[in-house]
Amino acid sequence: MLPISAAALAALGQATARPVRAEWSNDGGQTWTPVQFGSGNVTPDRTAEVRYAAAVELLDAPRGRSGINSVSTEVRLFQGIGVPRLAVEWIPAGRYAIDRLRRTRLGVSLDLLGREDVVRGASFPTARTIGPDTAKACAEQLLGEALPGSPVAWRGGVKVGTQMPAFVVDEDRWAALSGGTDASGTATGIAASLGAEVYADARGIPTFAPVPTLEDPVVWEIPRNLVTAEPSDEETSEDLKNLWAVTGDSGSGGAVIGPVFRWDDNPDSLTYAGPDPVNDPLAPARLGLPQVRVRTGRYSSALITSLDQANDVAAAQLADSLGVQASLSFTSVCNPALEPGDVVLVEVAEGVWERHLIDSNPYTLGGVSMACQTRTSTRRL
Repeated sequence: MLPISAAALAALGQATARPVRAEWSNDGGQTWTPVQFGSGNVTPDRTAEVRYAAAVELLDAPRGRSGINSVSTEVRLFQGIGVPRLAVEWIPAGRYAIDRLRRTRLGVSLDLLGREDVVRGASFPTARTIGPDTAKACAEQLLGEALPGSPVAWRGGVKVGTQMPAFVVDEDRWAALSGGTDASGTATGIAASLGAEVYADARGIPTFAPVPTLEDPVVWEIPRNLVTAEPSDEETSEDLKNLWAVTGDSGSGGAVIGPVFRWDDNPDSLTYAGPDPVNDPLAPARLGLPQVRVRTGRYSSALITSLDQANDVAAAQLADSLGVQASLSFTSVCNPALEPGDVVLVEVAEGVWERHLIDSNPYTLGGVSMACQTRTSTRRL
């Protein structure tokens, strides 16, 4: 969760002022010019390639080369919380490039995409070899060329010193950072090879973070009085994997790392894969567990060079593919500090609390509510 004071968090359910601030820059964020905000919304979404997207209307906005344009302009948004008897507390609501600009009678209407879009657009004119070096050095080189002067955040739990072998990037800079494949189909992606994810956060800072899990600390407890619409839950087996096999393979005929296997080994889980689906696949039948079904996922990357690294990736892949089958949609009082990937405790019925991982939480800027799409683990009934 983004930084927010205890006073602002406690005031969310009260009749607080919710002002909005908008600024634009044409010099990479060295200077910012305020502009009058008209209306708009923000869509933070962990499942999208661009973590933050927005659509806003700005009033009396200058246009053209020295004003707001779709080539060089960046936009910053802030949602304010007006705590009684205290100054307005400003929460970042994204830093964006302009995807589409339309003139309106009162100003401009903008479709905005987070700074991942800037990195995606900075593709290589020719293939390049990256590394060998540490994950930190390789990633910061790739990001520094696309976003000069931008800091890079490395959250705890990401092994920044992991050695990356030399690997070829054909065109896609973002795929080299996050997760993609090269021309031969071999997986690349520095973050994915660390069992991590990379995104531009609400301040626009490129961030490497561990893949979130339901075991992460709860950042916000949401009682029934802050849930403004009845929760709706659903289940699906789409994209569900309860067994992962991960290997390190450059595809060049060299030594192969692994495979390393990780599976759902919790007998109380609806997605239980059995005691040992790799070495004893008949165990469920022998133990009278006909409901056990194995859904296998495979991941191979040239950037995985050790068994420890393969194990980290397998754990991350498993964490990310479990829980997708049980989701909850609800509307709550808007907390603009909430981020995709945060774990919340929700009172889904009177006295019934559940842990959920936030996938997306879109909200209207200046509004008092937000829609949350979450995932959780399902348990055997």
